[in-house]
Amino acid sequence: MNHRFLSIAGLAAAMAFTGGCSANKAVTDISEKPVAVAEPVVAPVAQTPAWVPQQHAFNPSRTKAHDLLHTKLRVSFDWEKQYLNGTAELKLKPWFYPQDSLVLDAKGMTIHSVSLMKGMDGTPLKYNYDGKQLTIRLNKAYTRSEEYVVEVNYTARPNELPTGGSDAISSDKGLYFINPLGQEANKPTQIWTQGETEANSAWFPTIDAPNERMTQEVYITVDPKYTTISNGMFMYSRQNADGTKTDYWKQELPHAPYLAMMAIGEFAVVKDKWRDKEVNYYVEPAYKGTAKKIFGNTPAMMEFFSTKLGVPYPWAKYAQVVVRDYVSGAMENTSASIFMESLQLNERELLDKNWDGIIAHELFHQWFGDYVTTESWANLPLNESFANYSEYLWAEHKSGADEAAYLQLDELSQYLDEAETKRVPLIRYRYKDREDMFDSHSYAKGGRVLHMLRKLVGDEAWWASLNLYLTRNKFSDVEVAELRMAFEDVTGMDLMWFFDQWFMNAGHPELQVKDTYQNGQLTLQVTQTQDSTYAPVYKLPLQVAVWAGGKKTVYSITVDKAAQTFTFSVDTAPELVLFDAEQQLLGVVQHQKTDQQLLFQFRNANQLAPKLEALAALEDKLTEPAVMQIYQLALRDAYWRVRSSALSSLAKLKEAQATAIAPTIREMAQHDKKGEVRADALLALANWGSEKYKPLFAQAMRDSSYQATAAAILAYAGTGAADTKQQLARFDKESNDEVVLALSSFYAVQGGPEKYDWFLQQVKKASGGQLYYLLQSFGAYLAANNQANTPEVIALLADMARNNSLYYVRASAYQALMVMSEKPEVKALLDEIRQNEKDERLLQLYGS
Repeated sequence: MNHRFLSIAGLAAAMAFTGGCSANKAVTDISEKPVAVAEPVVAPVAQTPAWVPQQHAFNPSRTKAHDLLHTKLRVSFDWEKQYLNGTAELKLKPWFYPQDSLVLDAKGMTIHSVSLMKGMDGTPLKYNYDGKQLTIRLNKAYTRSEEYVVEVNYTARPNELPTGGSDAISSDKGLYFINPLGQEANKPTQIWTQGETEANSAWFPTIDAPNERMTQEVYITVDPKYTTISNGMFMYSRQNADGTKTDYWKQELPHAPYLAMMAIGEFAVVKDKWRDKEVNYYVEPAYKGTAKKIFGNTPAMMEFFSTKLGVPYPWAKYAQVVVRDYVSGAMENTSASIFMESLQLNERELLDKNWDGIIAHELFHQWFGDYVTTESWANLPLNESFANYSEYLWAEHKSGADEAAYLQLDELSQYLDEAETKRVPLIRYRYKDREDMFDSHSYAKGGRVLHMLRKLVGDEAWWASLNLYLTRNKFSDVEVAELRMAFEDVTGMDLMWFFDQWFMNAGHPELQVKDTYQNGQLTLQVTQTQDSTYAPVYKLPLQVAVWAGGKKTVYSITVDKAAQTFTFSVDTAPELVLFDAEQQLLGVVQHQKTDQQLLFQFRNANQLAPKLEALAALEDKLTEPAVMQIYQLALRDAYWRVRSSALSSLAKLKEAQATAIAPTIREMAQHDKKGEVRADALLALANWGSEKYKPLFAQAMRDSSYQATAAAILAYAGTGAADTKQQLARFDKESNDEVVLALSSFYAVQGGPEKYDWFLQQVKKASGGQLYYLLQSFGAYLAANNQANTPEVIALLADMARNNSLYYVRASAYQALMVMSEKPEVKALLDEIRQNEKDERLLQLYGS
């Protein structure tokens, strides 16, 4: 599962909802006394940090009363009611103890009958159903050597389930009908499923737990115009007398029930292959021509991961399907991953973007998550941390060290942002809700921890340990101890200390580093400043790089005390001391450096993180010649993100201060090979006498890069030119997200009544993250144009605020409605929406 999402904290900040509570500070007021009497000094009461987790009930893995061996499903659909009509045949046997009853997860269904099957003959069985679980009374007590088959005839009604979900997976109703009656223009009719965490039991009865495994057959009956996808291999399609067809898919290797999937729609199928296996891409017909450019690195990824792991891709085929209105970024269903619609790009969009990260993430899950599966949601990092780290592994292999390092910096930033309010162990059994596991700990922190483990044991042992872990535990469920034991068995090392501090404890190291030099001795003082009430004193094997007399020397140290001093013999005063020379540590390091050391660091460290650190630290001194020199170097750096970072800082200069650098930036705006850098250069120039750059901005609006075009639109609008509306109107029919959002920013305040139809059209077409941001501009437009506050707009926004599957889109629509809250009918709608909303995240934002 890939979860590039708007966090609830980020959503609250972006939407700027008012409300909250004041902090209660523990203050001891000791007033001055005129008498000379010693009084006891009362120490301030220590406050518990906001990020200390609440303790919740223990969440064990599911007890295995039965072993689900095989599931055979026959499904058809009532598109109007959005129902699934199904027959499920389940083959089971008791796990160990004799069993005379069977409990299945079956959410929100109508159960028509339950039978014990002997061949084609069925005997009715008694059952009880509470709307969530189906309890079946078997005809006898079965022993663990006896298999039996039950058949359940049912109707699944997913839209009648209570809503739920998480930041990563915004809905949990399992089965989704998209535009089922074809009434929404520009949107295909589709059905697709989303099983993680335990939502597949909303469309078929099962034991919906990650520590269960089954083989599977699925017979899908639909109109012949639709293409179907499911797990395993396509066996055949049968034409039926009523004009429908039935497609038969067979999954012969066992997998967890949450990994079962279906997708149905009018897809273009673009065929590829890896070794002797099918690798197919399912996209909307408009993107048939670019599907291989979007997904085309998949076979190379399969070869890379298979070779490195020593375990060839284990499933019969690999399909990747793009669907509309998906409730997450992507999902690693066994042999058939589903992706959000944002992956569909045209030729021009491909100049700016690629989705290799998310494609690698879901592919790596086919080993880590599908082939070997977490036994419980408490152990989710065994799935997600590996998938997260695969993005680094692929970037390192395909694009080089800088791109991989950037991903690591981004992951560290994501984790540290979350750590401001939440610090929990990676492996945690006391969560409030299993959906809470899908956070930046399981993903971002977990990926960084795996990187440190790789650095600790070395590459050869890393890959050998993963091979042992996968081969030893294939087609089974695991907990974190099994990963540790695989590494210990390969390396001979006791790694309990590493797993204990990084997987089983919350928090991260916070280090104060100070270096001094005297009489040929370099002294390095390291203090761990994290609160040891809530986090351990860490053991940190690290490297320290020292540049002295033009020579670089690397020293290995182990920080394992709260305060520690290291000394090194160095002939001359160092030009630079670089702590954590490999830049592998997950933590916060404060190491004071002089300007000269930072300048030296940028020129000599030859790593992304130290370069960006130097640029950020020297940003306030851009007017100094030595600093400007390294910024000029940064503008010519081979890695585009360094150029982009330098531009972002230089854009803060005043026009008079930028005279010397402006010609270089103008050249970059026209000719830098990266569209995002050209965009950044245009926005920098827009800050400096934008009128004189108006011809450049006009020219850049025709740039091949959508990102540069969008930046040029904003820059040209910033000139205040009389023909701005005329110039921008040329793009009104453009559908690219970047351009639409740039236009919406201008039209929100300058559009006027004539842009009413444009906004309405764009809001109706948009989805996902684009719709969220577009609604922000639309709300501003409605505030500035009262005549646009029409019944049609109110009805549209109310429908989105009530029914959109993405919680953050519902929130954004609600906020846009608030602009019109002085209208009695809108106030009543807001009250009704707030009262009927079930998502706790939104109730928190709405102040309910």
